[in-house]
Amino acid sequence: MIRVVLAEDQAMVRGALSALLDLESDIEILHACADGREAWEKTQSLRPDVLVADIEMPELTGLELAARVTERAMPTRVVILTTFARPGYLRRALEAGVCGYLLKDAPAEQLADAVRKVHGGARVIDPQLALEAWSEADPLNERERQVLRLAGNGLSAADIATELSLSQGTVRNYLSEAMGKLNAGNRIEAYRLARQKGWL
Repeated sequence: MIRVVLAEDQAMVRGALSALLDLESDIEILHACADGREAWEKTQSLRPDVLVADIEMPELTGLELAARVTERAMPTRVVILTTFARPGYLRRALEAGVCGYLLKDAPAEQLADAVRKVHGGARVIDPQLALEAWSEADPLNERERQVLRLAGNGLSAADIATELSLSQGTVRNYLSEAMGKLNAGNRIEAYRLARQKGWL
């Protein structure tokens, strides 16, 4: 049996995915989680073969979960299931150690197939997205991403400086660099563009 923990914050989708995978004779759903924190706790305690996680969830994202699994060299293999066909997300997912990346609008049977392949040691990635991911590089560095995320959440330069223990001048420099790299007229436009690309 392939032992699976499922993480999806939308109750209806979580129920449907759980029921879908439960129909498979060789897949067992150990637990279906409503947020990333619960998924991390269950992954640590239950040690599933595969963690199937949504990319954007409360508490911890699917990418943060994958990074934690990778950092701790856990045997669990991570499959990201998402509505976001963003090349930047895929690149970051692969950097975090994700073994599978599927879009939610893929045919239902592809999920069970992906779980089996990933469990067997293969990597499963939506082919069109894989092609796009390598055609457009993320120009932002990690600090620029942090500053842009906070700016997009409505924080002022002073608030961002306090949050990241930086000077306001340094924060303004990071914002200016990010805006220049993205050809954005202001920080909110830069945030929006970076999110659309999946770079945040």
